Amino acid sequence: MSFEFRILMFGIGTALVIFVIIADISEVEEEIANIEDSQKFHLKSFVLQSNRNSVLNAAPTSLVTYRKSKVSSSPIPLPYIKSKASNSSSPKWTFNRTLSNLIRKHILRFLDAERDISILKSTFKPGDVIHYIFDRQSTTNISENLYHLLPTVSPMKNQHYKQCAIVGNSGILLNSSCGREIDSHDFVIRCNLAPVEEYAADVGLRTSLVTMNPSVVQRAFQDLNSEEWVQRFVHRLQSLSGSVLWIPAFMAKGGEERVEWAIRLILLHTVNVRTAFPSLRLLHAVRGYWLTNHVQIKRPTTGLLMYTMATRFCDEIHLYGFWPFAHDPDGKSVKYHYYDTLTYHYTSGASPHTMPLEFQTLHALHRQGALRLHTGPCQLPT
Repeated sequence: MSFEFRILMFGIGTALVIFVIIADISEVEEEIANIEDSQKFHLKSFVLQSNRNSVLNAAPTSLVTYRKSKVSSSPIPLPYIKSKASNSSSPKWTFNRTLSNLIRKHILRFLDAERDISILKSTFKPGDVIHYIFDRQSTTNISENLYHLLPTVSPMKNQHYKQCAIVGNSGILLNSSCGREIDSHDFVIRCNLAPVEEYAADVGLRTSLVTMNPSVVQRAFQDLNSEEWVQRFVHRLQSLSGSVLWIPAFMAKGGEERVEWAIRLILLHTVNVRTAFPSLRLLHAVRGYWLTNHVQIKRPTTGLLMYTMATRFCDEIHLYGFWPFAHDPDGKSVKYHYYDTLTYHYTSGASPHTMPLEFQTLHALHRQGALRLHTGPCQLPT
């Protein structure tokens, strides 16, 4: 090897090392800038106060004390129950467009709901292997049927709405008479394929987008173990009439068979729905946003996921049926779901969700006008 060639190779190697160092420095500078931007937003948007000052104003009992206390018949701090401000349906609420826009801008640094709401046909092909989000050691395959239902473009592409309603499933909705008000919104999001026909007066009928965890097939439709349950399931899907059906198919192992059942029935009965399957990065991106703003959630609930995504295509967001407590502000018992007898331990350490903390954060954002949280009965139009 000639002396000139060795000099040339040494020069090339040195240039590569310098390039890598510069790239590393650039990445570090960009990360620092992102952190500084997050801190600036954090101070401007008062999200830190949403988890401290505002929460303490609404509920003087501290979160630390609340978490350590034993679950009683009234898990909401007593001052919160008695506070007149606890009725978030008060007409005094005013929309804070500036804060809402600021939140949207910051969320877009973590995710873009138009893109992350669903993987697209161009992303995968039949037979491709996907690792589950919560179980990276386990995998599933993109079946021919699933691939057929993958959208070619985002179902929310170029969509924008003035007012959106996100409907949770808490029993706080029962006897609320909120159905007509919910249906009056430009876009209505519902969670986990909850029934609406029998409860229309309280929850409304209109659906623009509805989520469906695989477990819903087992819990609400008896794993389709008879023709009757198959028909009930198909009827519920057909009632969606052009809505977006959002199926988190790749979250955790165990639901792949139920997802496939649902997909086959949609294809067999030519059900008029637009299917969407969330991107593999969505959950971590949403959690990352809230953790950056000091909301220490384990795993975001479907409701929080929907709110976070809805900021992308909704100007003004109204939340109904969000109430993770066993009693209402008057001390009356509240069902976990408005439509069944399922029970839930909201403060259990074994739960993957931190619902009371999520609610208190949303309540603080309500107080600041970034969203409207409806927890009381709705006024019927005169």
